[in-house]
Amino acid sequence: MKKTLLALFTCLAMVFAFTACGSGDGEKAEKNTEVIVFAAASMQSSLEELEASFEKENPEIDIVLNCDSSGTLEEQILEGAPCDIFFSAAQKNMDELEEEGLVEEGTRSNVLNNQLVVITQPDSKTAVTGLENLGDAESIALADGSVPVGKYTRRALINLGTLPEAEDPSVITTQEVSDALGGIEISEQGNVSKVLAAVQEGSSEVGTVYLSDTYGQEDTVKILQTVSYDVAGDIIYPIAQIVNQDADDAEKDAAAAVLEYLTDDNAKSVYEAHLFDIDVE
Repeated sequence: MKKTLLALFTCLAMVFAFTACGSGDGEKAEKNTEVIVFAAASMQSSLEELEASFEKENPEIDIVLNCDSSGTLEEQILEGAPCDIFFSAAQKNMDELEEEGLVEEGTRSNVLNNQLVVITQPDSKTAVTGLENLGDAESIALADGSVPVGKYTRRALINLGTLPEAEDPSVITTQEVSDALGGIEISEQGNVSKVLAAVQEGSSEVGTVYLSDTYGQEDTVKILQTVSYDVAGDIIYPIAQIVNQDADDAEKDAAAAVLEYLTDDNAKSVYEAHLFDIDVE
């Protein structure tokens, strides 16, 4: 009897093993199609919300977000990093990719506008009221000129007469900004999220970020000034599908669907809730 049971168990084990092997060779689990979205750091919170809603409606597609300075993201794309969609905080970065033939024809559009703001901690006793007396701060967090928010800050300071005229504000160094403000200590940051963090943690007294970056941060930052468009200029966010040599037809089709989703009226209502200006021509 024991021998019979042992033989039966052995036989069953062999059947299960064979079945498992057959399943592994003949049927491979389908993987979701990934769409890689490179986006300005200021877009992260709104895009994470849209990512969740899109994937709920389209479970076969996974959005992979890479959020950083638009200048950094542009360099990554130029160096060959796989990317399906680019959502930039500056026209210049998209223009340069378009000149290189890396933007899919007919997919580019301007989606958002934003405003520059000067921030500090909620309990700060700073004497700064805005860009006009930025030099009254003991320390400033400022993005470098390659970062759109750093460029827009420099442009605003040029328009206010604090900095000398420059055809391209991004070439003005952080040291030159410091000198123009009387030698103030400036903590140079690589993207707008890092500027925000420097002010929140108190390592810098004031900083310049976008209005949208203050969304949900009412307990950690206080807005000292919302800079007018007349001073800082329009801060336009273009989006486009990027030429991705590594993408197959399924990924390209999925990217087109994601692009449409990120530019429809539902998405714009999310952006508006996150303090972006959606009134863009």
